[in-house]
Amino acid sequence: MSRTFNITADCKPSLHYMVDITDRLEKIKKMIDAGQYFTINRARQYGKTTTLRALAKYLVQDYIVVSLDFQLLSHNDFAEEGAFVKAFSEAVLRKAGEGDIPAEIRRNLQELIGESQKATLGGLFEILSVWCRISRKPIVMIIDEVDSASNNQVFLDFLSQLRGYYIDRDVTPTFQSVILAGVYDIKNIKRKIRSDEDHKNNSPWNMREGNEENESLLSFDDCPRDHKELAPYDIAAKFRVDMSFSQKDITGMLKEYEKDYHTDMDIATIARLIYDYTSGYPYLVSWLCKCIDEDISGSRGFPDRRTAWTKEGFLEAEKLLLNDKNTLFESLVNKLTDYPELKNVLYELLFTGKAIPYNPLNKYIETAEMFGFIKNENGSAVISNRIFETVLYNLFISEEYMDSKIYDVGLREKNQFVSGGHLDMRKVLEKFVEIFQYLYGDQKESFLEEAGRRYFMLFLKPIINGTGNCYVEPETRNRERMDLVVDYRGEQFVVELKIWHGDAYNKRGEEQISEYLEYYGLKKGYMISFNFNKKKKESGVKNVIVGDKVLIEAVV
Repeated sequence: MSRTFNITADCKPSLHYMVDITDRLEKIKKMIDAGQYFTINRARQYGKTTTLRALAKYLVQDYIVVSLDFQLLSHNDFAEEGAFVKAFSEAVLRKAGEGDIPAEIRRNLQELIGESQKATLGGLFEILSVWCRISRKPIVMIIDEVDSASNNQVFLDFLSQLRGYYIDRDVTPTFQSVILAGVYDIKNIKRKIRSDEDHKNNSPWNMREGNEENESLLSFDDCPRDHKELAPYDIAAKFRVDMSFSQKDITGMLKEYEKDYHTDMDIATIARLIYDYTSGYPYLVSWLCKCIDEDISGSRGFPDRRTAWTKEGFLEAEKLLLNDKNTLFESLVNKLTDYPELKNVLYELLFTGKAIPYNPLNKYIETAEMFGFIKNENGSAVISNRIFETVLYNLFISEEYMDSKIYDVGLREKNQFVSGGHLDMRKVLEKFVEIFQYLYGDQKESFLEEAGRRYFMLFLKPIINGTGNCYVEPETRNRERMDLVVDYRGEQFVVELKIWHGDAYNKRGEEQISEYLEYYGLKKGYMISFNFNKKKKESGVKNVIVGDKVLIEAVV
């Protein structure tokens, strides 16, 4: 059976083309060897389950691995303590090998199951502790989809037991390591501490000792002031293993594919394109590869795999991805609805170039990062990848369609900008200058500076919609300059959008875009300068020669 690229469930080496994650597994094993307890919380479809299953196989020589999936437990299994003990014990007996559980332990767990109404977590952990003491190898407990247990008190009690045994591990045998995996960080799982309290966000890993009822479930900040001198135990080690795919990882996967199909693709170029657009987000990488292999190959203009695995084929796949309604993109949109403040921040970042300092204590930054939408780049919060950024641009612009006169002009007159299947970007700039001056020429300077670049994207969107896409190069996005790259039918156009600050500054901008064109292998580029100094206003479009490059410069 030939292998395929996979975007559903976990990846299996015998069935799917995969990135070699051996180095990641070795890093995780070092944490386990050190006896660390930790959580792996990554965004949706980030390869968590694939990694955990590969890890379980990687550890078998040195450890007994009990790998559970809380997604397989029902709501009723978390309803009360006895039900949870029964379900957990059954799962352990199913997952652990015959030779891994001594007869005594197996018998004791079965007795717990038979007397579940009387079963307690304390009794369960006494059995587990004995198992850890007499086991022929140290035991590692892995629990996937731990989010499924959110807002259940019995699960929090279970974590309390784990923590207690970890703290006393020098005198009471316990697991070598416990790994909890899910989208949410454990401290963000909502639950009630008391029946009369609202849900709170706390970390059951990082709790304190206390005598008051349920006080051990309070986070340090929630603890009464007179108890704050009690230092909290922090048993969760930081999980710093990068689970995204590097360009080298993608190259290795494509080489495996090339061995099977001999497409003569330029592997280095395709791997760089995939990484540039996805920043190694596993689902996006696999989606694009799968699309090229199964959808682009054999489609109009791409009769076979040889023609599909090209830059043009990749750009066609990227267009299909951006038009795909998948759970990942839906999750992105839903989170912006749930957190309107985050939406406002991202809007400012994308359209005005405002820098957003990365601060993990900011709950909106923390939430956006937890779901994989932003990342920390040199102390600033930035959109995680080009695909997400384009999705956000398309979303924000679509919300302004109904109220935008300049969008209506682009939509009404879009046919004049395309000739023979090619986009005439010079005509686009000429018409934009004309319409912008007519519609907004009398607006205040502060308004135009904030809105100018957004209006160009609103004007451009209906012209390229359905055929092309555009995105912003993140390293150039700031209050004064932003480089827009437009993909249209396999052609690329680089358009610099900048605020006019005099002739000398404009000259530097021309040199910068010339360097950028060199990177893209282009001889022609485009520039829109927003000049809000009405005393020195010279609007229009002209050609500027910079070395061997031609810049079509529009002044608004």
